[in-house]
Amino acid sequence: MWLGGRGWFGVLEHWRCDLRRPSFARTWSGFKGSMAETLSTQVGTAGGLRAPHQQNGDAGGDARVEPTPGSPKPAGQEVEPAPVGGEHPSAAAPGLGKRKKRRGATGERVVPPPKKRRTGVSFGDEHFAETSYYFEGGLRKVRPYYFDFRTYCKGRWVGHSLLHVFSTEFRAQPLAYYEAAVRAGRLHLNEKPVQDLNIVLKDNDFLRNTVHRHEPPVTAEPIRLLAENEDVVVVDKPSSIPVHPCGRFRHNTVIFILGKEHQLKELHPLHRLDRLTSGVLMFAKTAAVSERIHEQVRDRQLEKEYVCRVEGEFPTEEVTCKEPILVVSYKVGVCRVDTRGKPCETVFQRLSYNGQSSVVRCRPLTGRTHQIRVHLQFLGHPILNDPIYNSVAWGPSRGRGGRIPKTDEELLRDLVAEHQAKQSLDVLDLCEGDLSSGLTDSTAPSSELGKDSLEELAAAAQKMEEVAEAAPQKLDTIALAPEKAVETDVMNQEADPLCAECRLVRQDPLPKDLVMFLHALRYKGPGFEYFSPMPAWAQDDWQKD
Repeated sequence: MWLGGRGWFGVLEHWRCDLRRPSFARTWSGFKGSMAETLSTQVGTAGGLRAPHQQNGDAGGDARVEPTPGSPKPAGQEVEPAPVGGEHPSAAAPGLGKRKKRRGATGERVVPPPKKRRTGVSFGDEHFAETSYYFEGGLRKVRPYYFDFRTYCKGRWVGHSLLHVFSTEFRAQPLAYYEAAVRAGRLHLNEKPVQDLNIVLKDNDFLRNTVHRHEPPVTAEPIRLLAENEDVVVVDKPSSIPVHPCGRFRHNTVIFILGKEHQLKELHPLHRLDRLTSGVLMFAKTAAVSERIHEQVRDRQLEKEYVCRVEGEFPTEEVTCKEPILVVSYKVGVCRVDTRGKPCETVFQRLSYNGQSSVVRCRPLTGRTHQIRVHLQFLGHPILNDPIYNSVAWGPSRGRGGRIPKTDEELLRDLVAEHQAKQSLDVLDLCEGDLSSGLTDSTAPSSELGKDSLEELAAAAQKMEEVAEAAPQKLDTIALAPEKAVETDVMNQEADPLCAECRLVRQDPLPKDLVMFLHALRYKGPGFEYFSPMPAWAQDDWQKD
């Protein structure tokens, strides 16, 4: 969604924080008559990140990802007048002369031409400076900060009002919030403040919303550097830290921590590790190295070895599981064994058994989402503390042998309800606002503001307007220069009158609750091999607390 910690225009189904390529499309009139031409381009960042906003007419799924780097303050995307493919559209047909400018009819709102961000831009110092870390109770925390979410108008929105779009697609907040955001100058259309939510959207309209962003805490365990040369950077990733910005996470990610604390920038992730998985994580320093190693991955030249601790006594002999895996929900991030799924193969070998649980070496020969975790669940030996695949939501057998006595919808509902009760929705890459999309039968999300808050919300917005008039600094300036901010709670970076998240009191997780017993132990390819130390929970004499 567009609010709080999530990509406002970026929430649809995804595969666990993986970033997708969007397409940019624009249509214009030619020199003579009704000639039309559509150009499209796919834009990727240096770190393998893809621009989240799509130009209109793209009816495909939005990616639940970060706005692209290189943007105007406080954050988001740097855009320039769009020459698509390096040329202005009018230069696409030599000899036709200059294209006449499109002018609207008298009184008609004219939409400026679309823009596109510079290619090859990674996260830089201006993004790292958006906020800062602090450490408390064994956790790394991010100070709340202002952030811009940006998007071009989707094809399905054309001809509808902003009010209609908010009320039908972005229901995590009541309309009172959006009305107050308009009065506070938070919503912009084509870089001009929105004055009326009844304005009708057009093709190529560019929308920007400034929100007060909160990120969940992660472990305070440092990211250790395992190796670095002119081609790659290899780190030992702690559990609980996402690789790259996604969902509610931006600064509490490996990409941002390496940039802010190790001055390692413009890195290309070479493979994925789930947020809760620890261990060897590789980055390429250049696009050429990234492409070379990805080609090795496609050719099955890369060997991966993991270690985990599972329930019960795992068989002593080598076990190979070839069960196909189906994605139940990209949005929630849940998979299961199903004959309709994609072919998979994992080889398991027990390393030790302490009388209650077993340490198992895992060699995935394919690379499906949650492959190791799903195959272990199917074998009846789920990872000891897996918050998804060792949950009672799967039924009495917890998914052993593929026995799940409920529909996919019931399974998702029960998983979400379990983690909502534990205040651990981040495990599912969800926040309360996502629950309004029909995932569960629960009541309205706790982040919504009730009718009793309408007057308070309007008053807060009015107070913000008065402060803004007295001090002409903009929110984006304040976001990047908090030391120069107006001395008032209203404009404070860490407290915002329109932010529902600021009204919530959340209990911090315990550091041990952020660790899942799955660790990437070794990665090997042509000419390289990297190891990570065996974690404490994988030692032979380890006992559960």
